[in-house]
Amino acid sequence: MWDFDIGRSVSIMMRTWPFIVFRMIVYFGITLAYIMATGTGASVGYGVGHISTDPDGPLSFAMWGGIVGFGLVSIAVYWIREYILYVVKAGHIAVMVHLIDGHDVPDGQNQIAYAKEVVTERFAEANILFVVDQLVKGAIRAITGLLGGIAAFLPIPGLSGLVSFLNTVIRLSLTYVDEIILGYNIRINSSSPFETARQGVVLYAQNGKIMVKNAVWLAVIMWGVSFVIFLLMLAPAAAILYVMPGQLAGWAFVLAIVFAWAFKAAFIEPFAIACLMQVYFKTIEGQVPDAAWDARLADASSKFRELKRKALSTFDGSRWGTAGATR
Repeated sequence: MWDFDIGRSVSIMMRTWPFIVFRMIVYFGITLAYIMATGTGASVGYGVGHISTDPDGPLSFAMWGGIVGFGLVSIAVYWIREYILYVVKAGHIAVMVHLIDGHDVPDGQNQIAYAKEVVTERFAEANILFVVDQLVKGAIRAITGLLGGIAAFLPIPGLSGLVSFLNTVIRLSLTYVDEIILGYNIRINSSSPFETARQGVVLYAQNGKIMVKNAVWLAVIMWGVSFVIFLLMLAPAAAILYVMPGQLAGWAFVLAIVFAWAFKAAFIEPFAIACLMQVYFKTIEGQVPDAAWDARLADASSKFRELKRKALSTFDGSRWGTAGATR
């Protein structure tokens, strides 16, 4: 069915509890910012609406105030994404990679400092990691098409609508591929993060059917859990909005989504990444990147070509490193 060990992933999560707590603080802090900004915007809008001659003015202005507050926080989150990627995600992945490979890592708060040191050693600056991450995301989009999507698994005529839907599911299941490549980048002791990311993308592509199969199964599991969390979050979201002015019950739905997102980012995402990294590291063991797949990706993706260009401009001259080597 799937090739990852759920029990092992849960064990890794438990051993990286400092990062789980760190994630909770960051993502639930963002959730609180959404709540406060939305509530403040709605309150201000409700107050301003009273000077309007429109009898529905307070409610209308409250709704727009909530939208403005929600939008401002969304912009702020967009601009701090580099910090979140560099400190929270990359650090957690660094510790998980070492645990998957059987290395010892510090316990307690020292684990965060240790992970930051590992990430800094590999990427030096947050903007380098961010550029690598964006190029990998762009390159990954080409892989589904090159694999032939779900049609490769269901070669049945007359199912074009179903095939199109399932191809969409596959694309959504590739959400964490850039984190897997980041884990590979941390795992390999190379001199160029761009070259190592290039290798990682090619290795993923040449083992795409195995990886996509596991990603789809994991996506189904995660969507089910996320939906249950969303339903559970409706109650506290509605309770918060109950004290807000006006008929803003519709915002309970929006805030429930934000609550569910925060829980997903703090708990479910690292679990999924741990599962997929297990499969990826085991699958690529002893392999080297296939030049044919390298050429296919270069033809299909401008982002991969850019990644390739940056790799060639910074790499030390040898074409490929050895896949599967550890730190």
